[in-house]
Amino acid sequence: MKIRTGYSIAFDTPGPTPMVLMLNVHPDRAGDLITPDTMTIDPPVPAHTFVDSFGNVCTRLTAPGGRITVSADCLVQDSGLVDDYAPDAVQHPVQDLPDDVLPFLLASRYCDTDKLSDTAWQLFGQTPEGWARVQAIVDFVHNHIRFDYQRADSTRSALDGFNQREGVCRDFAHLAVTFCRCMNIPARYCTGYLGDIGVPAVPDPMDFSAWFEVYLGGRWYTFDARHNRPRIGRIVIARGRDATDVAISTSFGPARLAKFEVHTDEVLEAAPQQVAWLQAAE
Repeated sequence: MKIRTGYSIAFDTPGPTPMVLMLNVHPDRAGDLITPDTMTIDPPVPAHTFVDSFGNVCTRLTAPGGRITVSADCLVQDSGLVDDYAPDAVQHPVQDLPDDVLPFLLASRYCDTDKLSDTAWQLFGQTPEGWARVQAIVDFVHNHIRFDYQRADSTRSALDGFNQREGVCRDFAHLAVTFCRCMNIPARYCTGYLGDIGVPAVPDPMDFSAWFEVYLGGRWYTFDARHNRPRIGRIVIARGRDATDVAISTSFGPARLAKFEVHTDEVLEAAPQQVAWLQAAE
């Protein structure tokens, strides 16, 4: 299938303000781009991209003061398949994990494993290792936290989410990632596009979504504690230890969000008979 994705985001700044934006489709999906994933900046200012230590594409620019708008619109080819399901995927002993996976066992800004380790072992210590244990964590988090757009809080940690039992998709991901790490399962935070493809549409405003990946059976698998069901059409923008590493914008000075629009929609192409009729009509 083809998926049209993009955004239009505006910031108001009182004067020149350096910014780092993380809005490009992740490089591992670059081969799926049908049209270029090009950021348009209004007013035009010098900008350059770089790849961070997690493999994410970042854009550096200096907002000149006043309003600045960044936008993009592109087509992405997607398999149309749901997230991989591998119930036999095994959990690796820590000593057997690849070196580059080890950082995703450690505590981070929003994933305070030191404060939730005892709770994790009490809740999941008797579950089978591997896929079943991760799914048990996902089931618990999905049922434990109440989703509410109005309760978003950029300072909420995994422990806060566990205690407050409310939040948005990032809070589901942070708590699940933390529990996985407590159980010695490497887990990394993901952000990207996830439209209502293959599921009933919801009335909530479109936003970027957050989910997570775990390392089992020698590879990374996708899990989603908010939705807790296989989904179609995930398009990763960035991966990291938690939301700190994948912030869509980081400003070094005041920058008020003035506009935020995201779109992610399947492109429904006309059937052959419809195309023939249209061509005849022309």
